[in-house]
Amino acid sequence: MTEKRKAYIAATIYAMIIGLSFMFVKITLTIATPLDTLAHRFTIAWVVATLLLLVKKESIKVKKKDVLRIALLAILYPTLFFAFQVFGLVHTSSSEAGIIQATVPIFTLVFASIILKETSTRGQIIAVSLSVLGVIYILYMNGVGAENTSLLGSGFILLSALTSSLYNVFARKLTRLYSLFTITYVMTLFGFIAFNGITLTNHLINGTVHQFMQPFFHIDFVLAILYLSVLSSLGTSYLSNYALSQLPASQVSVFSNLATLITILAGIVFLNESFHYYHAIGTCIIIAGIIGVNYFGKRVHKITQ
Repeated sequence: MTEKRKAYIAATIYAMIIGLSFMFVKITLTIATPLDTLAHRFTIAWVVATLLLLVKKESIKVKKKDVLRIALLAILYPTLFFAFQVFGLVHTSSSEAGIIQATVPIFTLVFASIILKETSTRGQIIAVSLSVLGVIYILYMNGVGAENTSLLGSGFILLSALTSSLYNVFARKLTRLYSLFTITYVMTLFGFIAFNGITLTNHLINGTVHQFMQPFFHIDFVLAILYLSVLSSLGTSYLSNYALSQLPASQVSVFSNLATLITILAGIVFLNESFHYYHAIGTCIIIAGIIGVNYFGKRVHKITQ
């Protein structure tokens, strides 16, 4: 199996995990505060990453001059991305969040062309737009436009989309300098320090430290936080970094629309939501967009060789 094919598989698995994560975030937010959820999420992720580090008997080697670059990447993802996402989901529905998250490929194309000088053909731009339209079509047909919207929640989700796009671009450079595990571990460690520092400080100020561990008395929270920490935080960091090491940022970002589709399908399967004809139409449009971006990307690669 070629590295490119492995990268496509990694991006697909990444999209599946992210797509289901919205459901698990909603579960945790019924039991814990957004800050507590983020702190516990990255504590478990860092512990698991450290155990893997000990088992693999590897050492994290990062040059001093690049510490700042990795730190800046970690600020974008996981810190800002997950913070904006969680607080956004508190104030808006997952469907509204899905519509806004569908803009990630567009932002990534713009940032990649400016920062990485990646060229995008007219065919790729049309394919990305097609995939985005597929997501918006499904969510619109679900009646999202009839719901009350929250400007605050929409703003947070839009910021998460922007940080995700910037992460896709800057991670593309770092994956050429360091191993995937090194980048993943440092990013997870940064999230652990940042969210626990903010959360514990907040509890100390409010005198509510005793509430910090209370969510673990709920089995639903435990199962959800394990999914979010091990798979959605640690696992997706590794998978996305691997995909970005082999594929242009613009091609990887389009898989975020597949994640949105999976979010909708998860509602149908696990929440017994009905399946309508427009789900099938939207699915075909989204898949066509994903195939189109990668097809035109391969053509550009062949021409430039």
